[in-house]
Amino acid sequence: MLRITFRSLRYRNFRLYFVGQTISLIGTWIQRIATPWLVYHITDSAFALGFIGFIGQLPTFLLAPMAGVITDRYNRYRILILTQFLAMIQAFILALLYISGNIAVWHIGVLSVLLGCINALDIPARQSLVIEMIDNKDDLSNAIALNSSMVNGARLLGPSIAGVLIATMGEGFCFLLNGISYIFVIISLLLMKIKSVNKQNRNSHILTQLKEGFRYTFGFAPIRAVILLLSLISLVGMPYTILIPVFARDILLGGSHTFGFLMGASGIGALTGALYLASKKSVLGLGKIIPLAASIFGAGLILFSLSKVFIISLILMSIVGLGMMLQLASSNTILQTIVDDDKRGRVMSFFTMAFIGTAPFGSLIAGVSSSIIGAPNTLILGGILCVVGGFIFFRKLQKFREMIRPIYIKKGIITSSITI
Repeated sequence: MLRITFRSLRYRNFRLYFVGQTISLIGTWIQRIATPWLVYHITDSAFALGFIGFIGQLPTFLLAPMAGVITDRYNRYRILILTQFLAMIQAFILALLYISGNIAVWHIGVLSVLLGCINALDIPARQSLVIEMIDNKDDLSNAIALNSSMVNGARLLGPSIAGVLIATMGEGFCFLLNGISYIFVIISLLLMKIKSVNKQNRNSHILTQLKEGFRYTFGFAPIRAVILLLSLISLVGMPYTILIPVFARDILLGGSHTFGFLMGASGIGALTGALYLASKKSVLGLGKIIPLAASIFGAGLILFSLSKVFIISLILMSIVGLGMMLQLASSNTILQTIVDDDKRGRVMSFFTMAFIGTAPFGSLIAGVSSSIIGAPNTLILGGILCVVGGFIFFRKLQKFREMIRPIYIKKGIITSSITI
C-alpha cells in the first residue's frame, strides 16, 4: 500500500520538490496563522479580518488569467524560482517591521497585496510544472494527491507550531521563520533538472492567447462545471478560515492555542483526504467524489457553526478539511488529465482564479455578513450553498462522463471497452 501511495517519490525532480516545498509550506502556514491573529489583535474587528483577506487575495483574481498566459509562454521552472525568492523577501519585510515595533495594519495590507500578486503567477506555474516532474503520466494523479498531502501535512504542523510561537515568541518570529523556510525550497528547485520547454508559440498576441484559453476552459462543459463548483466552494465556504479567530476567542472562549488547534484539525482532515486520493491507482471514480466532497464540506461547516464544545468543534473541523481536500484535489486531477498540454497553464490559472481568486470576495462578504448576522449564521448559509452546488453537479455527472470518455481513450487512460 505504501509503495502505491508514495510511488511518485521515485522521480528525482518530484522528490526534491516534495522535500523543499514541505519545509517551505510549514513556514507559509505559520505565517498564514500569524497574520490574521495579528490583525485581529490590533483591530479587534471581524470586518478587518475579512478586508485584509480580501485585498490580499484580490490580485490573484485579477491577475491569474494573464499569469496563465505567461506560464504557457515562458519557462515555468524559472518562473517558480522567481516567485519563491520574491515571497521570501515579503516575509522578511513583515518580520523586520514587527521586530522594529513599527508594524501597522496598513503595512500588513500592502504586503498581503504584494504576496497576492506573487501567488497569482506562482500557483499556475507550480500546478503546471508538476506534470513535468513525472516521467510516467499514469502517476500524475498520485503526484497531485501527494502534492496535496504535502500542503496539508504542512497545514497540520504549521498552525500548531504557530499557536505556540505566537504565545511565546510573537508574530514577528513566525514571519522570520517563514522567510528562512523559503531558502530550502529555492535550493531544492536549483538542484532539479527540468528538461521540458513550453511549447506555446510566443508569436501569438498575448490577448489572443488569453481569449483562446477562456474559450477552451469555459467552452467544454466538464471543465466549466468543475471550475464553477470550485468557485462556489471558495466564495461561500472557504472564508471559514477567516472567521476561525472569532470562533476560537468569542465562541469557544480560547486563545491562540485554540485557533492553532482548530486549523490543525482541519489540516488532519485534509491530509487524510489527500492520502486517500494518493492510494487510488487510477483517476476513475474521481468525478463522483467531487459532488460528495462538496456536500461533506458544506455539512461540516453547518455543524461546526452550531458547536460550542471545543472537542466537538475539533472533530467537525477535521470533517471540513476532509471535504475541502477531496473536492479540491479531485478537481485538480481531473482538470490536469483532460486538458491539452499547450493550454495547461491557462486552464490552471482559471483553477487558481476559482479557488483562490474568488476567496477575497468571500472574505469580504464573510466579514460584512458576520458583522450583521454573526459568524455562525454566516457559515451556516455558506454550508447550505455548498451542499446545493454539490447536488447540482451530481445531477449532471453522467453527461460529463460521456464527454470525458473520448479524451481518456485518446490519452490511453482507459480502453474503448471501459465505461466511466
